[in-house]
Amino acid sequence: MKTFSKIYLGFLTLAMLLWAMPWAINFALSRPGRSPFVMYSPLIKDFILYSHDETNGLKRHDTQGNTYTEAQADSLLPTFYVRQLVTDGRWPDTLLGRHVTPHEVQRTNFSFRSNAADVNAIGVELYMLQEAMSGRVEMELPSDVLRFTPNGLEFIDMASNTVDAEKSQRFTETLKAKGFAFPPRHIASNPSTRKDYDNGMLLLDAQNQLFHLKQLRGRPYARHVELPEGLEPRQLFVTEFRDRQLLGLLCDAENTLWALRANDYTLHRTGITRFDPQRDNISIVGNMFDWTVRISTPQTERWLAIDATSLQLIDTLTISPNRGFHMPGLCFGSPTSPHLRPRWR
Repeated sequence: MKTFSKIYLGFLTLAMLLWAMPWAINFALSRPGRSPFVMYSPLIKDFILYSHDETNGLKRHDTQGNTYTEAQADSLLPTFYVRQLVTDGRWPDTLLGRHVTPHEVQRTNFSFRSNAADVNAIGVELYMLQEAMSGRVEMELPSDVLRFTPNGLEFIDMASNTVDAEKSQRFTETLKAKGFAFPPRHIASNPSTRKDYDNGMLLLDAQNQLFHLKQLRGRPYARHVELPEGLEPRQLFVTEFRDRQLLGLLCDAENTLWALRANDYTLHRTGITRFDPQRDNISIVGNMFDWTVRISTPQTERWLAIDATSLQLIDTLTISPNRGFHMPGLCFGSPTSPHLRPRWR
């Protein structure tokens, strides 16, 4: 027993050293990695980078080495700095040959983010279906939650903790009438009051078919979305942008992002490829002309410029941030997994 205790104590000491020593060294020697802020300018058809120079501070330049002043950069990114240009009285009469008002620009601007840690997180399988036609300016969260079962869905009143059988039956029958096969394989929603409207849920059923579900004045609305031949959905995202052009985004098994149009429920392949939602972080800053997309991994950052109309790739930029010194060691958490277990990283 004494020998076993010594062996066990030695093992614990070694494990603690493998975990604590690399962490302490990395903490002492690491330095903040400053990744540049990048936006695509359709006026010069190039990326503008905001990077920090140790000598001159913030530097604004394109990929060709041309540098710009703050006012010049504002003018080259008019949709991003619309408020500044309006305040300065420098808003142009036309943009890329189009007469565009500041209100129209602000209405079509949007941002979208997804982190691998959030995608991989284990959540409670209770969902909220907000009212899409409340008639009120401010959004409200519902008084009930829903859960999916192998045979249907159930709405549960949160105050009394009881199942609303009548409402549950209505929504279940509506989905089944559209050909939905329970239980769903994937559920995407965005329960929040910090948005202008609600787009409901995107669902992948047991047969990997795509459906849209929302609540209109307490009544169910469901629609089956036709998938292009060969498309295998992997991850769904509900979008609720101000211009209401998109219903959501879909990542397929080949790590390509698709956009779901709200007006006709058609899926369009975008130029965003090699994006693994379970391993990569993505952010999109969009406007009426283009999207600036950032896909980041621990090793590299890829910036993509996407045409807002055709959704096809315009330009790419790859940056390898200087992360500084890193000593590998034992760790237990990972953004690519919700489980705690020993890892060497």
